[in-house]
Amino acid sequence: MKVKIRKGDTVEVISGREEYLGKRGEVIKVLPDVSRVVVQGVNIRKKHQRQVQTQGRTMNPGIIEFEGPIDISNVMLVCPKCDEATRVGVQREEGISKRVCKRCQALID
Repeated sequence: MKVKIRKGDTVEVISGREEYLGKRGEVIKVLPDVSRVVVQGVNIRKKHQRQVQTQGRTMNPGIIEFEGPIDISNVMLVCPKCDEATRVGVQREEGISKRVCKRCQALID
């Protein structure tokens, strides 16, 4: 399945945990094989890291916070022109596909 959300896009969370509903963030990573995206500031996880030595360097121990992936169906692309969460259409012109906002018909790319 072709994913219409790309790295660097601004998205809004439309379903899932209450504390993240309506929150906007930038897409850090897209995982199309498992239909998931990693959004900055959403789905924060904590990992207890112990001190390890690899290749002569030591990693500091402590609690590390990082963003976990969420399902791609739980986020919606925010149009840069109308600043609203919108569905995405695709227009093809001369063999080139471009993403289009379904609300205001503005080009996203």
